Amino acid sequence: MRLFLLCAALAAAPALAGNLVAHEGGDTVRLADGPCTSEPVLNLLQPELHADYKAATATVQGRTFAGCWRQAGNVAHLVYEDGDEGIIPIADLKPELTT
Repeated sequence: MRLFLLCAALAAAPALAGNLVAHEGGDTVRLADGPCTSEPVLNLLQPELHADYKAATATVQGRTFAGCWRQAGNVAHLVYEDGDEGIIPIADLKPELTT
């Protein structure tokens, strides 16, 4: 998987709201609260699921990838524009700090 393929978090988590971020080393995933608008990703998803997915970006080794995500139990499921997928435990996501 492109960035994170981790075990599901043990504790139940509340629904996600606002922009969230997860870091692993120098890599970052940002999950937005707004709808997914990436046509390459939406073309990979079943049309009836489009409304469930929100916008995401991943920066891996200095390269940025568009993606979409949705909450699936205790994890965020991500789909990237190249068809790669990943999961991030909800417990690893933090509100994004803005300056």
